[in-house]
Amino acid sequence: MKQLFSTKLRIILVLVVLVTAALSVVAGLTNQSVPDLVIQGLLTPFRSAATALTNTVERYYSYMFKYEALEAENQVLKAQIAQMEDVARQADATSRENERLRKTIKLQNAHESYVLQDAYIIGWSSTDFTSVLTINRGSDAGIATNMCAVTETGEVVGLVTQVGKNYAEVKTVLDSTLEISSTISSSGYNGMVKGGYMNGTEKLLKMDYLPSAAIIRNNQQVVTSGSTVYPRGLIVGSVVDAGFEQTGVAKYALLKSAADIDSLEQIFIITQYTTDVDTAGASADGSAETTAETTAPTE
Repeated sequence: MKQLFSTKLRIILVLVVLVTAALSVVAGLTNQSVPDLVIQGLLTPFRSAATALTNTVERYYSYMFKYEALEAENQVLKAQIAQMEDVARQADATSRENERLRKTIKLQNAHESYVLQDAYIIGWSSTDFTSVLTINRGSDAGIATNMCAVTETGEVVGLVTQVGKNYAEVKTVLDSTLEISSTISSSGYNGMVKGGYMNGTEKLLKMDYLPSAAIIRNNQQVVTSGSTVYPRGLIVGSVVDAGFEQTGVAKYALLKSAADIDSLEQIFIITQYTTDVDTAGASADGSAETTAETTAPTE
């Protein structure tokens, strides 16, 4: 044990001598004293730790600064994107409106007697038996009850049933209480069209009172027969199926509505038109034309 202790002691003494000699050499080369070198050696780990901490703090500060800058830039970009999306939406809406107006001009040219009032849909109400749209035009725009509503291409949307100063309600063709005198254009068969509302046919129309001998084919177009309310020849729908009534005396046809009611944005109210129906005395308030060929739908 004594020998082992003596060996360790000698090793330590040799290391001390070597370190002292090394410090002396370094001191001579750097013009620094040995104590200074010792102190520097002791402080070096602390200086390294402090430098590392400083670098970490600087990196963290730089990160936070860049993060705030990126966050601000991100907010600006989000605002710009939102503005661009809004511009794109407005452009799309304007494009759709222009297309509708172009088609409306064609409708107007084809039916020069039509006086049309445009309106946007601002509300929808639908149940198992009713289908009503609310539009942003009313009596201030010349709209009255019993005026026909159509799309820009002359497809029947429905009938104005309630009017305020700046709004109106339109009962659509899908409503089971709305009846339209109609004709299968290719064959001339007449019947009454209303909302189907049979099981599984909620989005279809039903054309009743067709002759039992009528030959009815799919895709045949059905148009309005003409009345004091609906101009003649407006597109109501097309045949998708047919069958016999329970009595077996008459046939019925199921129709797909020509107007896609669920996707409508804008419709047009026919406030006046020419027809071959005699309307003299048809209006209770005297607002209708009393000539034999011109009428404005009235209450």
